[in-house]
Amino acid sequence: MDKLRAMEVFVAAIDAGSFAGAAEALGLSAVMVGKHIHALEVALGARLLERTTRRHALTEIGAAYLERCKDVLASVRSADGVAEALRAVPQGRLRVTAPVAYGAHRLMPVVAHYMAAHPQVQVELALNDRVVDLAEEGFDCGIRSGPASEEPWVSRPLARSRMFAVASPDFIARHGAPAHPSALEALPLLAFSAWGPDHAWRFTRGAETLHVPVRGPLVTNNGQALLAAALAGVGVIVQADALLEPALAAGQVIRLLPEWRLPTREIRIVRRPEARPSAKLRSFVDFVVDRLGPADGEAAHP
Repeated sequence: MDKLRAMEVFVAAIDAGSFAGAAEALGLSAVMVGKHIHALEVALGARLLERTTRRHALTEIGAAYLERCKDVLASVRSADGVAEALRAVPQGRLRVTAPVAYGAHRLMPVVAHYMAAHPQVQVELALNDRVVDLAEEGFDCGIRSGPASEEPWVSRPLARSRMFAVASPDFIARHGAPAHPSALEALPLLAFSAWGPDHAWRFTRGAETLHVPVRGPLVTNNGQALLAAALAGVGVIVQADALLEPALAAGQVIRLLPEWRLPTREIRIVRRPEARPSAKLRSFVDFVVDRLGPADGEAAHP
């Protein structure tokens, strides 16, 4: 027995004054109305109605039970209304995760504009260069970098991230600017551990491609730490434009081999595969894609 449905039928029968009236209001047969009420009586172990040939009158238990049924059904309608409001109007806490550099330099300005547009949403932005399990750690959505995995997330592409090789002016003054990628092998190259222990930088120029193994004095899992090391003149790094552009603009680092291209990295925003995502999640993803999505005709380089 669907008890909520049976309660609804019971209340409708009393409001209509008859089983036939309730049946018409609910799109049921009068026999089915009687079955719902009988099922309630069996479950309660008490009669709710005194049945006569002319009318059905509430018993004392039936009258008390009727009021409680109305309270329960009102609470259910209220709960449904809250859920519907959450789907319709962006509100509540939204938990987002992103890589450190991208989150700080690309995503955070967008989050600020989103919060101004949707003041009822509180955003919790967690920055971390490891791959975060959205479901396990309770995040609504996240930014992913690199090749797509087999995870069952709903994914939408953002503008790809350009990668640059850079070093500090002091480092270049001491070692000279490399004229060819092969010259990098004689220099200290600083590694990003998230790219794997045997990572190589792949430079292309026209039809020419050269792989430079990254074997140097420092390995770290944090792009900000790599940039700090480069600023200190420790060695050459390859990192994303989101991290490097402020330092490049300030002249703190210099781009090496600008006529050569490094592969761009895929960036996407992912969310859990909900059939009906909340308004806050749906609106946030759309907002981010609108501002950080791929440009028309953007090439997808591996």
